Amino acid sequence: MYMKKIFVSLATLLSAAVISAFAQDSPKPEYGYKVSDFMSTPKVGGYIIGGYKYSDLEGAHGGPGFNCRLIRLYVDGSIFNDFKYRIQFQANGTSPHVKDFFVEWAKYKEFSVKLGQFKRAFTFENPMNPWDVGVGDFSLLVQKMAGMGDRLGEANMGGRDLGIQVQGDLIPMADDQYRLLHYQLGLYNGQGINLADANKAKDIIGTLQIQPIKGLYIGAFGWKGDWVNGNGDVLKRERISAGLKYDVDNWTLRAEYATAIAGEKTQSGAADALYVTAGIPATDWLKVYLKWDEFRAKGNADSSHDMYSGCLNFRLHKNLNFQLEYRYHNDRFLNSRYNELWFMSYIRF
Repeated sequence: MYMKKIFVSLATLLSAAVISAFAQDSPKPEYGYKVSDFMSTPKVGGYIIGGYKYSDLEGAHGGPGFNCRLIRLYVDGSIFNDFKYRIQFQANGTSPHVKDFFVEWAKYKEFSVKLGQFKRAFTFENPMNPWDVGVGDFSLLVQKMAGMGDRLGEANMGGRDLGIQVQGDLIPMADDQYRLLHYQLGLYNGQGINLADANKAKDIIGTLQIQPIKGLYIGAFGWKGDWVNGNGDVLKRERISAGLKYDVDNWTLRAEYATAIAGEKTQSGAADALYVTAGIPATDWLKVYLKWDEFRAKGNADSSHDMYSGCLNFRLHKNLNFQLEYRYHNDRFLNSRYNELWFMSYIRF
């Protein structure tokens, strides 16, 4: 028995010595065009979201029925562990296109730089993956105020734009389990994805967020820029947003408010939006979401579109999810009330 323990101890020491020797002799990265090591194997993946939608809205003829919402394919990886990259394509529909393409220098938690095409740093929900939103689609706030079918007339750009962004996390808390402050500041073309700038002006979008306890974020967002429509008209896009996000142990709470300010309010009229989403885990595989969503096209009650929804998420696997959602719409702007029923399947690989 004692001899066995001695041999085990010697084997452990020998293994540690060998590992240490290789670690000391392992090559260190040196920049140069001939370098081919220090690059991760590219990760290829994707996801598919589709299902059935029913609506009793007058003129909708029962809704779109069976449909495919998204087919996404992506490739990502790293070089020198300091540079990360991603390319993401959307393949469904009549015009497949690139969603994301960027490279990010991310050596330090406190400061990183991203260059390319990616999500705008406006609102908590906009940068989220559709898998994590919890209900069938992004909120009216994100759709109308963050570039997913913008209130000014911009087509659905997926909340993305071309530009450069700096971001970081500051002030470690609880032995660096989380950081107290998060910031992002970006400079964008302002025209959306896969489009060159239409004038010399650039959009500036930024956020400052506080995480007082792990998992709870309280943040403010600002957007100052413009958008050039098909007629050559320059429409100001000046907005602010504030909200909170909490996601711990599968419990979820998000609430955000956004409004047009200054030049946009003067030029294009007042508008604002608000939503509250709560996610309640019932079991390890079932989570219930409740949501109130409101967009006011003219900033008053007579122009409001309110949506109330309840959604069951059957997450049978981390890469397999089914949603059953009921929605009630009260659109005062169009003087219409109607119901919707969505059943969606999410598959990831």
